[in-house]
Amino acid sequence: MDELPDDLPRRILDGSPDALLVSDRGGAIRGWNAAAERLFGFSAAEALGQSMDLIIPERLRGRHWGGWDHVMETGVTRYGAGQLLAVPAAHKDGRQLSVEFSIQLLKDGAGRIEWVVALFRDVTERFQRDKALKLRLKELEARAGGG
Repeated sequence: MDELPDDLPRRILDGSPDALLVSDRGGAIRGWNAAAERLFGFSAAEALGQSMDLIIPERLRGRHWGGWDHVMETGVTRYGAGQLLAVPAAHKDGRQLSVEFSIQLLKDGAGRIEWVVALFRDVTERFQRDKALKLRLKELEARAGGG
């Protein structure tokens, strides 16, 4: 059997259809793949070293950072076992996106979080379609109940 090439992890990440964001404990972006560039509109050069506020809508930042601080203090997140979290995100051009993401907490030997890895997928079209269907259903129910 052939050995895996040393550059295989980099090739996988670079070719992934999912956006990858790696951040340090302070919430600074330290890793950003090509899919993240496509999804959020920021090049790696623009994103690396910046706060995750780059992609967090302003109205949600307080809630995000409150949860972040709790996770950094406790080392525990309810979203770390493969669950998907659906949230709004911000694109460079000002558009709001709907994304689903999972996270992985990478800890050192002492159990302290060193890195947070998030994989994002754009679900904006599905979110908008579901929202329109819910609105239509509500309208139909109102007509059926009001007639």
